Amino acid sequence: MVSEMDYLRVGKKAPNFKATAVYDQEFFPVQLEDYIGKYIILFFYPLDFTFVCPTEITAFSDQYERFKEIGAEILGVSVDSEYAHLAWLQTSRESGGLGDLAYPLISDLKKEISTAYNVLSDDGVALRGLFILDKEGIIQHLLINNLSFGRSVDETFRTLQAIQHVQSFPDEVCPADWKPGDATMVPDPIKSKEYFSSI
Repeated sequence: MVSEMDYLRVGKKAPNFKATAVYDQEFFPVQLEDYIGKYIILFFYPLDFTFVCPTEITAFSDQYERFKEIGAEILGVSVDSEYAHLAWLQTSRESGGLGDLAYPLISDLKKEISTAYNVLSDDGVALRGLFILDKEGIIQHLLINNLSFGRSVDETFRTLQAIQHVQSFPDEVCPADWKPGDATMVPDPIKSKEYFSSI
């Protein structure tokens, strides 16, 4: 029998879900399949009205246009209700709130999405899970942090760029810390020496 962790490996299809999201002060139904055809940054966070969470959520929003320019959408998920999301969005950043965001926040009150993505903690809140899905909904990257430290939006963006590069140029691979414009290598015992001799 296939376990959830086996299903969620990199290279596997991400589980679809249907839920209620909040965007632009309104509730609307959302499902992951609606976003097929775009790259997706899907991230989970523990709870609304907490401390590390707003730093991540607003950082993704502040850089949303960068992601959109390269064909990606961002979705945030927690186990709070859509009403809690709305109240947090209506709280100013200066008061620990979010203000307006450039992407939807999804309610996972029944904890079904967090369970499907295997990020639900023993305490019943989502760990800081981050999944990058390609245009086909295939998981290309996943990262799960514990509750007390946040993720890097810049590193998420860099990783997405690397994913897009190797999907566009399948005969190349990206070395550590690769950024657009840097040299790549050919995964071949002979041809790779061209890269290694240049560094």
